[in-house]
Amino acid sequence: MNDFDSNDDVSPDTEASFTRGSDFSPKWGENAPRGGKTVLTRVLKDGSKVPLFLGQTLVNSLRDVGYNSTTSALCEHVDNAIQAGATEVRVYFHQAGKRGEYKIACLVLDNGNGMAPHVLKVASSFGGSMTYDNRSGIGRFGMGMKTAALSMSPVLEIYSWQEKYGYYNMTLDVNEIGSNKSNLIELPDPTLHDVLPSEINDILCHPMDFPKNPQSSQDLLAEFDSELPEALGSSGTIIFMPECDRLTFKKAQTLVDHATKEMGRIYRRFIDKGLRLYVNNRLVQAFDPTYWMKNARHTRIEGLTETRSKLVGSWPIEVPISEGSTTTTTIHVKVFALPYDDWGSLPRKVLKNDLHVFDDYAVSFMRNDREVEIGWEPKLKIKKHHISHWLRVEVNFSGEADEGFGVAANKQGARLKEYVAEEILKHPEFLETVSGVRSAIQQAQAKRSSLRSGKITEGDRRANEAEAFQAKPLPEIPAEEQEALEQNLRGLAVSLKREDETDEQAFERIKQSKYFTRTTHDEYWPFYHCDFKFGKVILTVNTAHPFFTKVWQPLSELASTTDAATEMSDDGLEITADVSAICREALVGIQAMLLSLGRTQSQMIGGASSSEHARVFETLRRQWSENLSVQLQSK
Repeated sequence: MNDFDSNDDVSPDTEASFTRGSDFSPKWGENAPRGGKTVLTRVLKDGSKVPLFLGQTLVNSLRDVGYNSTTSALCEHVDNAIQAGATEVRVYFHQAGKRGEYKIACLVLDNGNGMAPHVLKVASSFGGSMTYDNRSGIGRFGMGMKTAALSMSPVLEIYSWQEKYGYYNMTLDVNEIGSNKSNLIELPDPTLHDVLPSEINDILCHPMDFPKNPQSSQDLLAEFDSELPEALGSSGTIIFMPECDRLTFKKAQTLVDHATKEMGRIYRRFIDKGLRLYVNNRLVQAFDPTYWMKNARHTRIEGLTETRSKLVGSWPIEVPISEGSTTTTTIHVKVFALPYDDWGSLPRKVLKNDLHVFDDYAVSFMRNDREVEIGWEPKLKIKKHHISHWLRVEVNFSGEADEGFGVAANKQGARLKEYVAEEILKHPEFLETVSGVRSAIQQAQAKRSSLRSGKITEGDRRANEAEAFQAKPLPEIPAEEQEALEQNLRGLAVSLKREDETDEQAFERIKQSKYFTRTTHDEYWPFYHCDFKFGKVILTVNTAHPFFTKVWQPLSELASTTDAATEMSDDGLEITADVSAICREALVGIQAMLLSLGRTQSQMIGGASSSEHARVFETLRRQWSENLSVQLQSK
């Protein structure tokens, strides 16, 4: 016997009678599906045939399959739409109810090929797929549509059509399935409708509550119900999830913002090829974290004279399709350098909020043109660091490499396997190119450090003010230099000129000051150098030395916050105004230490660069610098 009568319940006494004395007895939770409990009890009591899948509990369990966010779950439906040939996909978050008691329904509409009734029935089953294990597309297993929808809502309604006014419907209701007392749960045939439910019509024909100013900012599919059939076209599919109870955020506004941001990046290649993707009737623009695409969203930001990054390396690399396999597949690895010379001077708000330079976008994994993961990747020696924010790596692979990239059935990220990482790292140019980009970015950053500002640095200013109180004056300017002092100072002004100064302004600044700090980038220099020229103490800080990258520059970045509000550093550290002030004082203290050291050396050398003191100081400076470098880089 396969089925019990729907009204036939097993009493607690009956259940206890056949489990008494057994090593096992069911211990179900309060919310366990009643139908599943009935089937299991029947199997244990009567020895009925055991189904391979206990549908009542399986469907409930799949609600917890684990999606990173509501957006990532909805992406399963966008994936299916693209695979079905859709050129337009619309995602909706419909919010109803009062504050604190919002009810949100989610809907995904596409104009793809649609599904015939028998195909729709198969697609509604778990594992039912017309492209199972076909790795050339986005999907593979026939699970995503159901698990994604049920992870958000207990009810999934599917409407699909291949002609106007012919909407076939399948519905999966977790509670209904959980109450079914049959050993074998069979799907009913799709039902045919000539109109869509009013709730769906309302969503498709009316502006959403968000974005604001809906009449002007939303591109509606249709303005009236009568126009909807024509707008829906001759084929398509609707995935409807009413009254979602498991969403990442409570408000439609936040859900819309997150989906718009994420989907624009995840589907950037498809959008660039012509896919029209909408979220709450707002067209999504492609966002390219590598900043290489010519038509991506960042190219529309005002003030950019350079809109593309630089592709500094691109290599095809053969990797095994699984660990130990002799069969290989080709992946493509690209390295980009962001246009720091052009963007480095942009306001931090533009870099952070508009360009998203400081987001965790270092490595993007693209599977069949669809992004499955983005972030830092220690296995590729790409760890979180402020310099690496200006570096981008893109790894492109097909479904043949899924095992090597740890792509799961629900496409929730990539978990790079060691054997694939090793093949990438073995490529002779990869690490060399990454290292070269980092070095170039580091050098460019040094040019835009706080030392380069148009105003005299705080350390220089304080040293100049303190000069009148020094017990021993600086050496006199030699007579031969006095004769051509103005000419020499003009030459010195050229070498110390700042970006926002004219030649005359630089000359006046040099004349009035005795202390100057500047930078250089030289792998072979010590971390600092002091010169005494024309009565001026000139401190040079080497930006290529670990002292600058590990001490000076981090302090300079932390010290740059002047607002009272808390800010986040590039490394995710909270910076308050108090912390910033402390860092500024620490940086001034280091600069004062080096300037006073330079002043002392200038006094002892007396301007004679060939003196014994000069040789001793040079030797000391180099050896100290080497020792410091070793200590700063040790772990």
